[in-house]
Amino acid sequence: MPVTLHVAGEWYSVPELSLRDHHFTVPLDYSVPQSPKITVFAREAVAVGKENKDWPYLLYLQGGPGFEAPRPTESSGWLKKACEEHRVILMDQRGTGLSTPLTTSSMLQFKSAQELVDYMKYFRADNIVNDAEFVRKNLGNPSEDAAPWKVLGQSFGGFCGVTYLSFAPQGLKEVYLTGGIPPIGDGCTAESVYNACIDPIVTQNEKYYKRYPQDIQIIHDVVNHLAESEGGGVPLPSGGILTPRGLQLLGLTGLGSSSGFEHLHYLFERVWDPILVAGSKKQISYYFLNAFESWLSFDSNPLYALMHESIYCQGAASRWAAHKVREEHESKFDAIKAAKEGRPVFLTGEMVFPWMFDEIHALKPFKEAANLLAEKEDWPPLYNKTALNNNKVPVAAAVYYEDMFVNFNLVTETAKQIAGIRLWVTNEYMHSGLRDGADHVLDHLMQMLNGVARWTCRLGLSIIVENTMLFSRRNSI
Repeated sequence: MPVTLHVAGEWYSVPELSLRDHHFTVPLDYSVPQSPKITVFAREAVAVGKENKDWPYLLYLQGGPGFEAPRPTESSGWLKKACEEHRVILMDQRGTGLSTPLTTSSMLQFKSAQELVDYMKYFRADNIVNDAEFVRKNLGNPSEDAAPWKVLGQSFGGFCGVTYLSFAPQGLKEVYLTGGIPPIGDGCTAESVYNACIDPIVTQNEKYYKRYPQDIQIIHDVVNHLAESEGGGVPLPSGGILTPRGLQLLGLTGLGSSSGFEHLHYLFERVWDPILVAGSKKQISYYFLNAFESWLSFDSNPLYALMHESIYCQGAASRWAAHKVREEHESKFDAIKAAKEGRPVFLTGEMVFPWMFDEIHALKPFKEAANLLAEKEDWPPLYNKTALNNNKVPVAAAVYYEDMFVNFNLVTETAKQIAGIRLWVTNEYMHSGLRDGADHVLDHLMQMLNGVARWTCRLGLSIIVENTMLFSRRNSI
């Protein structure tokens, strides 16, 4: 009996948007015809009343890796702008959302860590692009040739967009990248990427403490309390343990987004329980411990922790690159020593460490698999420089000068490899600019490809610099 490749649901609505669900049956490994099948889920969004409009498709690729596409509750922000002239496809990347998700429970079905790794190796950008091409070709009338579509890639979704340009440019009409140009230079490894990110992480820490100097002592007190607790930390609600080095993981979301400083400060406002009964011991509040776990979201999106370093690997192992780089800079990131010496405790950035699989409850079952992934060397290529050098697809990219996650210098080196790319360099926004900028970021990129923006030529690229003073409005000192 033939397998049904595509099942489309009925239209339903949220305020000002009509939505329709699509389920596609795709191979786990596209190179093997008899490969096991998985499901890829995509949600189609159009403006209400425009369901039958013959508008072009725009595929949105979410950041990550390991995070599902947004679930729209209304027409707003970049999605509202996109739906003015497009049918937007919100695709859950394989392993996330409703696309045969790899969750903390579903991954326990594998009998061994090696079996899990052999399955997970198909969950990188190369196969996300294969899925996207499958969706493009099967979304409409199968009897007709599918037209190329536009792609909007945020963060890791932008990495996927560059992989798309490398291996399937025939499927692309235009590409918009927001904080998502990957490092692909010669000798660019996971270790070199994390080394390049150290100075921006330090800079963001310094800005945070300059804005909230009172938090220096608060965090000192928390670090000392954790270090002096039995076992070197305190229990987390899920069953893990919060240690001084674990506390530093809050920098992942607290330092890199436009409102991150504020969220971090308000979180530390409620770190301690009040003393209600004389003689009671000082303790970290349940509110703080629960919020800590919610911030990291490894319980709901474990794929991020397991696959994060692999997004930088082509024919080489990561070998816990972030951990190695942190150890090389331990004088800056030793929380206990910093607290004792009265120095600000620096939080870490977008890094995954091996000890997280001991301290975070949701990750404990996958420690062996994580180590195997870190040692895996035979990762296939994610980019084709020859194809990028000869690119004919119009590409516009928002490059955030103070992006803590995607290093500006590495971005400009990659941009030199993509023929015809147009860069909008700005520090008005942080990495979360697409979300924070309402419709401005996407609108600006669209205008760039429509010839509306004015250009200056630098580094052999088409670049528009919006704020030449390079002063960040949000996370400034």
